[in-house]
Amino acid sequence: MGKMGKPLLLFFAFLASSYCNSVPVINMAVKQVMEDLLVGEFAFQIDASDPDNDTLTYKIAGTDSSHFEVNSATGEVKIKSRLDRETKSLLDIDVVVNDGVYADVSKTIYIAVSDANDNAPVFQGLPYNVEILENTAVGSTLFRASATDSDESSSGIVSYKIDKVVPNEGASLFEISPTSGIVVLQGTLNFTDKSPFYQITVSASDGGGELFGVHVVQSSTVTAFITVNDIPDQDPQFLNLPNLVTVEENSEVGTSVFNVRARDPDTGVNDVILYSIEKTNAPDLFQIDENTGDVSIKTKFDREELLDINAVVKLDIKASETIPNVNGVIASTILDLQISIDDLNDNGPTFYECKDETCTEKNTFVGEVEEHSSAGLSVNELNIKVKDPDQGQNSRFDLSLEGPDMEAFAVSPSSGQGESSVQLTIKDPSAVDYEKKTVMSVQIIAKDPTGAFTSTVSVTINIKDTNDNFPKFEEEAYDFSVDEHCDDRTVLGTITATDEDALDAGKLTYKLMPESMRILFDVYQDNGTIFVKDGKSLDREGTNSYSPTLQAIDTDGKIGTTVVMINILDINDQTPEMNRDLYEAYVQENQKLELRIQATDRDDPNTANSQIQYRIEDSPFSSNFTIDQETGVLTNSGLLDREAIDLALDGRIDLTVIASDMGSPSKSSSAKVTINIGDENDNSPQYLDPAPYEFTVKESEGGILVGSVRAHDADQSDFNNRIFFSITDGGFGSFILFSEATSEGYRGSITVDPAVELDYEGPHKTYDLTVEASDLGQKKATTTVKVVVLDVNDTPPKFPSNMILNIKENSTLTMPLGKIEGEDVDTEHLLEYELDSTECQCNGIRGPCPEEWFKVERNGDVISNTLYDIDYEKCDKVFLNAKVVDVLTEKRSNSTEGVVTINILDTNDNAPEFVVLQDFYVVVIEKVEVGTSVGRVYATDRDTGDNKKTEFEVTKVDFVSSEGTSEEGLFLYADSNDQVDAEGRFTAYIRSQKALESNKRGKFLVEVKAFNTGNKDVNSTSVVELLTVDSSYRVSLRFFASVSEVNANLPQIRAILIGATKATVEFFNVFSETVAQRAEERTILEAYFVFPNGTALNYEEVTTILNSEEVYMEYGNQLLQLGFTGISTTTTDTSGIKTEVFIMIGLMAALAIVLVVTTTSLVCIRRNYKRKLKAAKAMNSAATVVIENQKTGPVVPGTNKYTKEGANPVLNMNIDTATDLGFDEDGSSADRESLNSLDYNIDMDMAEKDTMGMTVIQEEEEEEDDERSNSSYIEPLGAALAQREKRRGGDSPGLTFENPSIDTTDL
Repeated sequence: MGKMGKPLLLFFAFLASSYCNSVPVINMAVKQVMEDLLVGEFAFQIDASDPDNDTLTYKIAGTDSSHFEVNSATGEVKIKSRLDRETKSLLDIDVVVNDGVYADVSKTIYIAVSDANDNAPVFQGLPYNVEILENTAVGSTLFRASATDSDESSSGIVSYKIDKVVPNEGASLFEISPTSGIVVLQGTLNFTDKSPFYQITVSASDGGGELFGVHVVQSSTVTAFITVNDIPDQDPQFLNLPNLVTVEENSEVGTSVFNVRARDPDTGVNDVILYSIEKTNAPDLFQIDENTGDVSIKTKFDREELLDINAVVKLDIKASETIPNVNGVIASTILDLQISIDDLNDNGPTFYECKDETCTEKNTFVGEVEEHSSAGLSVNELNIKVKDPDQGQNSRFDLSLEGPDMEAFAVSPSSGQGESSVQLTIKDPSAVDYEKKTVMSVQIIAKDPTGAFTSTVSVTINIKDTNDNFPKFEEEAYDFSVDEHCDDRTVLGTITATDEDALDAGKLTYKLMPESMRILFDVYQDNGTIFVKDGKSLDREGTNSYSPTLQAIDTDGKIGTTVVMINILDINDQTPEMNRDLYEAYVQENQKLELRIQATDRDDPNTANSQIQYRIEDSPFSSNFTIDQETGVLTNSGLLDREAIDLALDGRIDLTVIASDMGSPSKSSSAKVTINIGDENDNSPQYLDPAPYEFTVKESEGGILVGSVRAHDADQSDFNNRIFFSITDGGFGSFILFSEATSEGYRGSITVDPAVELDYEGPHKTYDLTVEASDLGQKKATTTVKVVVLDVNDTPPKFPSNMILNIKENSTLTMPLGKIEGEDVDTEHLLEYELDSTECQCNGIRGPCPEEWFKVERNGDVISNTLYDIDYEKCDKVFLNAKVVDVLTEKRSNSTEGVVTINILDTNDNAPEFVVLQDFYVVVIEKVEVGTSVGRVYATDRDTGDNKKTEFEVTKVDFVSSEGTSEEGLFLYADSNDQVDAEGRFTAYIRSQKALESNKRGKFLVEVKAFNTGNKDVNSTSVVELLTVDSSYRVSLRFFASVSEVNANLPQIRAILIGATKATVEFFNVFSETVAQRAEERTILEAYFVFPNGTALNYEEVTTILNSEEVYMEYGNQLLQLGFTGISTTTTDTSGIKTEVFIMIGLMAALAIVLVVTTTSLVCIRRNYKRKLKAAKAMNSAATVVIENQKTGPVVPGTNKYTKEGANPVLNMNIDTATDLGFDEDGSSADRESLNSLDYNIDMDMAEKDTMGMTVIQEEEEEEDDERSNSSYIEPLGAALAQREKRRGGDSPGLTFENPSIDTTDL
């Protein structure tokens, strides 16, 4: 094979092996990954194989591959960025493997992201802040907490609970439904007694799920604020009543006594309180201020006149609210205020004679006393009292004696207070002697301690003669006996006494003492016989003996005494008394009863009169009981059955037990005995109706009553016969059974669970319930109940979604625009349609419609309202808020609301409308060339789309000058722009098709038509004014500021210049004149000062105005702050014109002189003219030199330099380019147009302008090209500066400044 044989064999072998190699296979399509895997955790393994067992490399790609990273060698995929199922639950990536032989093999696999419980419930509709009245009914719904959980399955099911209530006392007031989140009031509120605010912390928890391998429950909390609003439901409350205050008698009228204060306990209402006196025991003495509650004196009073009420005035004070309370009445409260009248010492002691209870003021008294009466014995027949009506210490007084017999007597007491009885006693018995003096007299003096009041009374004492012996009885005591309740006048016995005085023989009289004894017993006074006076009142049981004193009295009144003992004997006069009027006992049925009945007899013990026996009075149940006649123990004679007793008696048996004594005649009494028989649970419940029960109920009626079962338990007590019903089978959790008592027993009411709605279309159309009745003793009975579910119309109709209609504006339709067609799944339904409201989208804002353009018929037809025109420009969308109503609906909502969107389509029904942004435009004649813009027009169109596209056309041009108005040709045209600006305006530039004649002075009236593209019939016209000026009116304003700063200050500069010149200011150009050598930046602002009548101000006129004293004082400082330095004119090159003039003058001179002289003269004239021209230009630039900065000394002719500065006009110095005076205007834009301006119709009187004369200055000789010439000429710069220095006095500042950039030299 030669040299090439072996390599070729190797090459073919390689090709063969390559051709036989297989591509890798990816053996996976879907992988499931938990969303809670952390970054770096294992996600899944790429399952790929290679039939040739080549080593594989792995990589992943695709949109969602950023979440994963793969080990290229092993194919192990880990998490690179966290997954979120709620964001995207299914990811797709491209798995790429390579075996190193073939190209990459790729396959798209899907990653199903499994849910983890990584989201907590999120509350919706926050905040939950509620204001409720304090009388809100228990059971009222306060708010609904609603939370959603974006997790799935049980992790997304939210349940609710109340974690905390602040204050804690309100925890029992609120309850939340765990499933619906509805918070319900469970207790009564009270703004005053309870909290007016509550904070309820509501927790929402999901059903739990796995997160990071652990079962977790996520929860969120939110705080709801409940504000309780007060209502007027409480009476006013006194703060300082009842109370007792004191006021002095005789106080002045109007004196404040007490300030009553009350408040409204309804602190959230805090009504105004009004005060009044409702009642008093002393009218018209006091008054109260209705508003302040101040109690004051109404009438002056004397305490002593009020003693009948103990000098205490009682006021019943009423506090009333002004606003009716919740019951519609004015709430009020009454409490008392007691005012004690304080005493003043304004009365003295006075003597009175008192008999019985009547006292009479008196100043003389007569008494008597026996002679030799003992010391201290009172004088008889004196009833003297001293009274001082004052109170307390003011009523104190001192008593003393005066008179001839004052030493024989004493007065008692010696002092007193208020009121006191006065006695005259024996002080010296020896001085009281009948044989010496039969009549004695004294004066009693009563004196106030202050000495202000004194009272005197005279007392006459008659002295009586006496006897020396006393009567005597034989015995010191006598005994007698008598039956109780004996007859009156029954004689007990006779007792007599003797007296040794013969004068008293047979003259003794008898008396029983004490006087109270004479009510029962008495004695015949002449013989001493004692008898019973009131026998009925003698009661041994009350008093069994008496011991009166018997007196024997002689003629002198001397008394002898003895004691009489009277014993009362017993008779049977007492009835036995039961210890209790009513005996009560309790005994369980089938049990033994023992009850002891007791009575007492107050007759003499151990006698037949007090011996008692017991018996039971006949009655329906007396045979069931026996009683021991001696002991009174009551027992039942057999077992007691509660059910044998009439149900109306409620287990109660009433007996009467009689207790009788053994006296003659016998007396007895009785007592009631009530025996309560306790019930035992010895009976089972029994159904009152035969089984089975059958009821029907409509579907979807949650909580509705299905029917009732009835049962009875023969036991009589509520505890034992109470029956509880329950459903033990067949209810499937759909029914609730409530038990309640009835007159026949108990009723079990079967209702549909409120949380469940029966569904006729569901699996259960009938239910077979097993109902069990049981009592508390677990005795039971069962029955069956069949419940049949009935179909009802309970599903709301459906409103069609996303219903959109279109209509062109201005349309008048005879047919419906569209028809609303709802759906209802109920078998029997009748749908009607109603329009609730309409909303319109007008100018991009949705709100109420200005007009009702559309109606909805009951059959669902949407029709236009012919009363109004549909206008797209008013509103471009109409939203009909309608609803479909099922008139046959039996329950739940019978309607569903929806929105019909009607798009108003635009038609071209509006012409463009011009927008005037500028009253006129200024046109510089010399700068108008072909295509130059001289003005601009704006227009808007209320239509939309192509209908609003606007074009412009110049239809007429007139020129108005001082010579009148002339019609020009259509040399102007409108350059339209088919795009709108930010304000929605279409714009057209008015451009010229030719250059304008320089002699045009006046204004152009340009008529422009605006019309819609493709439809010139829809148009409007406007006239644009173009005021013509030439460049000679352009004025340059210089500023020490940058171009950007000047541009930023243009509005301020314009306003200041308009205020100063009263002209419309049009800015033409802004540019920098700064040179590289200068440190400070300078800017030139070129402007025109134009009036609406077409006239304009030139450089001199503007300079004169701005340099005037009045303008400088008002606007000068403002311009200086903006960097203004001076003014110069922008002068065009007029050398051509002036040269022609001088040539004409030369030619005229040549006619007068010879040719040689003419030639010489022309040369001189030319040189002289150039000299003046350059000086004039320098004058225009140097006019801005600040006078006060001008140096003194001779000037250099033709320059703005001074000789002492070293300036030499003859030096051959180069002109700095910075000294370019800017006369060349070729660089200016010919397409500039006027800016916004104001229209001031002001006629300027140019005669008043500050003009300045020129001064003739003799110039020094100059030498040029070896020729000398002596000539006189006007030096503009020197003359201007000299003249201004003269006028200003060298001190007044002006608005002209030195401009260092201008360096004029002798050219």
